[in-house]
Amino acid sequence: MSEYIIPAIKNYEDEMIAIRHHLHRHPELSLEEDETSKLVARYLSAWGYQVTTGLARTGVVGTLTKGRGGKSIGLRADMDALPITETTGLPWASHTPGKMHACGHDGHTTILLAAARYLASEACRFNGTVQLIFQPAEEATGGASMMINEGLFERFPCDAVFALHNMPGLAAGQFGFYTGHFMASADTVSITLHGRGGHGAQPDKTVDPVVASAALIMGLQSIVSRNVPPGETAIVSVGRLSAGIASNVIPQSAVLELTVRAMKPDIRTLLLSRIRDLAELTARSYGARSEVSVYDSYPVLTNPPRETAFAREVAQTCFGHNPSDTVAACTGSEDFAFMLEQRPGCYFLLGNGEQGLPLHNPGYDFNDNIISTGASFFVRLVERYCQ
Repeated sequence: MSEYIIPAIKNYEDEMIAIRHHLHRHPELSLEEDETSKLVARYLSAWGYQVTTGLARTGVVGTLTKGRGGKSIGLRADMDALPITETTGLPWASHTPGKMHACGHDGHTTILLAAARYLASEACRFNGTVQLIFQPAEEATGGASMMINEGLFERFPCDAVFALHNMPGLAAGQFGFYTGHFMASADTVSITLHGRGGHGAQPDKTVDPVVASAALIMGLQSIVSRNVPPGETAIVSVGRLSAGIASNVIPQSAVLELTVRAMKPDIRTLLLSRIRDLAELTARSYGARSEVSVYDSYPVLTNPPRETAFAREVAQTCFGHNPSDTVAACTGSEDFAFMLEQRPGCYFLLGNGEQGLPLHNPGYDFNDNIISTGASFFVRLVERYCQ
């Protein structure tokens, strides 16, 4: 793979690794990426980009135009860390207890910075505009949606937008592409069952929301098996049940929290509709009342055929990959889906290595050996898109 890396990027690889290690030592959670965004803005400014800060609070956009071409391309990297205590013991491990880059966003940010440096150099020639989007809050609150709502694509036009994510279990430097519904929608659903509290020794004088919750939980498990067509991917998982404070008190209410996932928008609509119906009817059958709210919602991430084929062709031509190389769709979610709802593009994977721990694990670390590969690929995307 090293023979396909742009030599200039390879020459300053050690500097980029040092940046990645600095970001890893100083992780910042969603919408708290203050120092990270300052670092990004400082480098982009030094390399001659027009820099805009403060989009979605801590987001940064770097704009660079070369030639007279009218095409524009967006490249996105996420910047936030996770509320996890690191256990790697590495020299560049997190200095902040309870926070770490356990998903590789420090590596994604560094890859885009490495690409930015070369794109701004005289050695790189393209004919158009590149928008480098450093996004906050991918892990929570939907930073992509926030940037869009604050005028991302109106202020920084993009004909197409691309992003990558590292993937443990995939060979280091290997690209993975998927056309169509690639990553699941994700919704958090909160169901509150309102009953009538009372003494545990006199259940006949109460409306017990705990019993109603137990029935509802079992009923919810029938949605995927009895309402979703066989062969479709759907998940309804109850992750939290909260009710009561004492063994001899029947509580006034109980709260369930669910994660709901689907690979198609119509299946997502079906799941949410059935959850509401079951909550209402189950509550009523026990004399209780239900209240349902849906939040932290991410749409299905769908890669359109044209832009995905383009990205795959770049991988084939510039990195020697067979264009049939694909990865499977997955039930994880990704807020880049919001950007792909607004603009065509492609979200693809870059192998972090076949060995090692999975994402969101306290022992995970990003593979520094793929920084130059990812940066070189981003550059080739820009050069070919803005010919």
